[in-house]
Amino acid sequence: MLSCTDLRKTYGATQALRGVSWQLAPGEVHALCGENGAGKSTLARICCGITKPDAGEIRFQDRPATWSGPAEARRAGVGIILQELDLFAGLTVAENIALGHPRLERHSRVKRAELHRAVQPFLDETGCTASPATPLGELGIAQWQLVAIARVLSLDARVIFMDEPTSALTDDAVERLFSLIGRLRSRGVAIVYVSHKMAEIFRISDRISVMRDGELVASSHRDETDIATVIRQMVGRPVAPRRAPPPLSTARPVLDARGMCTRKLRDVSFTLSAGEILGVAGLVGSGRSELGRALAGLSPLTGGNLSLLGTPFRPGGVREAVERGLVLVPEDRREGLVLDMPIRQNLTLACLDRYARGGWILEREIPAATAMRDRCRVRCQDDLLPVTSLSGGNQQKVLIGKWLLPSPKVCFLDDPTRGIDIGAKDDLYLMFAELTAAGVAVIWASSELPELLANAHRILVMREGRVAGVLDAATADQESIIHLATGNTR
Repeated sequence: MLSCTDLRKTYGATQALRGVSWQLAPGEVHALCGENGAGKSTLARICCGITKPDAGEIRFQDRPATWSGPAEARRAGVGIILQELDLFAGLTVAENIALGHPRLERHSRVKRAELHRAVQPFLDETGCTASPATPLGELGIAQWQLVAIARVLSLDARVIFMDEPTSALTDDAVERLFSLIGRLRSRGVAIVYVSHKMAEIFRISDRISVMRDGELVASSHRDETDIATVIRQMVGRPVAPRRAPPPLSTARPVLDARGMCTRKLRDVSFTLSAGEILGVAGLVGSGRSELGRALAGLSPLTGGNLSLLGTPFRPGGVREAVERGLVLVPEDRREGLVLDMPIRQNLTLACLDRYARGGWILEREIPAATAMRDRCRVRCQDDLLPVTSLSGGNQQKVLIGKWLLPSPKVCFLDDPTRGIDIGAKDDLYLMFAELTAAGVAVIWASSELPELLANAHRILVMREGRVAGVLDAATADQESIIHLATGNTR
């Protein structure tokens, strides 16, 4: 269906692809693995006409594929769901699906009723419950992901690249996506599945290819390899599994919530202690992210009381929350970073008043940013390069470093490992353990239940904006969390 021969791509001094040759068969689900920066996304973007290779050849259905851009690739039958979603918050769900569509975008004037009827079957197929008329900006990142999948489905593509498609999805949405992939495979559609989630890869893929440092280092049938081998091929070393942290000794409470209410939360109560990791689980729309927004002053409280370090706490905005010692690391990196600015400036952006006087940046910014860069294990050639020059995992480390620099007492992490590789996850897990050892209290919302079970002390499960229950992570399992999240009784 699709083949690449000796593909090469260089960005400045970085060799993103080093002579990659690779093939994709009809009706195949082909997993593409590798750490952030290994070249997976570059290969996908070249195959879909987004990026031009420096050398090499692409063939689609045994003909040279010399696409002028992604629109021509889509017309030929090759689509992509990007990890950093190329959607527009100011347009409706239907308009995002139709934009640039060779069949839906046919008129100079938008016929809304006709457009809504045309896109509804694709939304239904993905399980997206949003109305076609809803502005995308009113939806969470998980719904954005489903809209992006619906858009590619509407193209009737023969090859679909999925770059971290489940990074923002909960288990129920992931199951719907896997069922959809099975139906596409039966129609002869070839799927390239880029992911860091080993359990998913070994569940749905037919073949697994591993990239490292811009090269294809291994390719085998799923039944001819195992998770430990793939991880070793990806990172060049074995990665030890995480063990659950020891139970907390008696520690003073730093955050106490009683009856918290916002437009989306109802009567949320919990207590958080110094040095504790409180996991937050729940389905899409359960209120996980809304809890972080409320604590950080982004969503106004309509009821209830908060206490931070023993004094009343009702933040009127992010600045006030940061000054009181509570920070929010958002789930979407684009909300927390200025991507075209240098790495150094992003790291100091949350507490710039420490490093500026009279509108001028002082030299003491440099050692502060360098120390935080090293603490967060950010791999870069120069911290004056823009954040866009970094891999997704290193961008995430910069985002976390930005919010650690103000020295918070409470840190809310909203899906902090979304879309990053195993090696980068291991770095972040170690960093969060170091945080709690220093007495920082962490609230960790995640769509990956094994991650919460391996790292949290307690897990707060949310359902429809309420607390469905709080479990001890040492004795809980995925089944008990899902029962609470869905409201089902055993």
